[in-house]
Amino acid sequence: MKVFETIPAFLEWRKNLKPQATVGFVPTMGALHLGHQSLLARARVENEITVLSIFVNPTQFNNAQDFDTYPKTWEEDLRIAAQSGVDAILAPHDPKSIYPDDFHYQLSENQFSKELCGEFRPGHFTGVLTVVLKLFQIVRPVRAYFGEKDHQQLSLIEGMVNAFFMDVKVIPCETLREPSGLALSSRNLRLSPEQKALAPKIYQTLLQVQEPETAKEVLSSLGFKVEYLVDRNDGKKRRRYVAAWLGDVRLIDNVEL
Repeated sequence: MKVFETIPAFLEWRKNLKPQATVGFVPTMGALHLGHQSLLARARVENEITVLSIFVNPTQFNNAQDFDTYPKTWEEDLRIAAQSGVDAILAPHDPKSIYPDDFHYQLSENQFSKELCGEFRPGHFTGVLTVVLKLFQIVRPVRAYFGEKDHQQLSLIEGMVNAFFMDVKVIPCETLREPSGLALSSRNLRLSPEQKALAPKIYQTLLQVQEPETAKEVLSSLGFKVEYLVDRNDGKKRRRYVAAWLGDVRLIDNVEL
C-alpha cells in the first residue's frame, strides 16, 4: 500500500498505472469505520485499483470549532486501509496542496445546496463540491463510492458529475448502521455513553412517526436540538431527512419512505 502526502507524488504514481486500469475511489475525511470499509470492499471488487483519500477539508466547515474537533485516527485509518486492500492513499496534510489558489476558485450549486444542511451550514456544499471536483481531477477514477447517509451530498455530487459531463460513475452505497439503528459516522466517536444510547432514537423516530412535524416534536422532547426534519420528494421517491444536535455533536440521517 502506497501512502502519498503530496499531490505531485501521487500524480507520478497515477501516471505510471496501466492506461486501461480501472480505478475505484473512496474520498473520506478519515476516522474510518465499518461504513467506509464497506465502500472500500465494493471498490476493491469492482475495480483493479482502489484509491482512498484522507483529507479533513477545511472549506466545508462553517464552524471552526467543528473543524478543530473533527476526530483524527491516522494509525487506525492506515490499519483499516491495509486490511481493506487499498492500493494507494492520498493524504495531503497541508490544505495549501489542495487549495494553491487559496480557495479563490469555487464550484457551487444554487438550489438544493441551499436547503436542508445548506440552510444551516452556509457554504458547506460549495466546499464539498469544490474538493470533490479537485480530487476527481487528481485521482481520475472510473468509479467513486459515496454512502447514502450523506444523501444530500451524494445527490449534489451526482448532479455535478452530470452537469459537467465528468467521466466518472458515482456509486451510491447503502447506509450501514449499528444494531441499534444508529447510522455509522465518524462523529459518533464524540458522543458520550449517554448520548450514544440516546442517538438511535433518531432513526427509530424517522421510521415510526408518520408526520414530520410530530417526529420533530418527539426528538425535541427527548433532548435533541433539531435543525430540520422534513420529507422531500425528488419526483421519483420520497425521503425523510433530519439533522439534530446531541450536545455539541451534529448528527444527520435519512430514510426512504
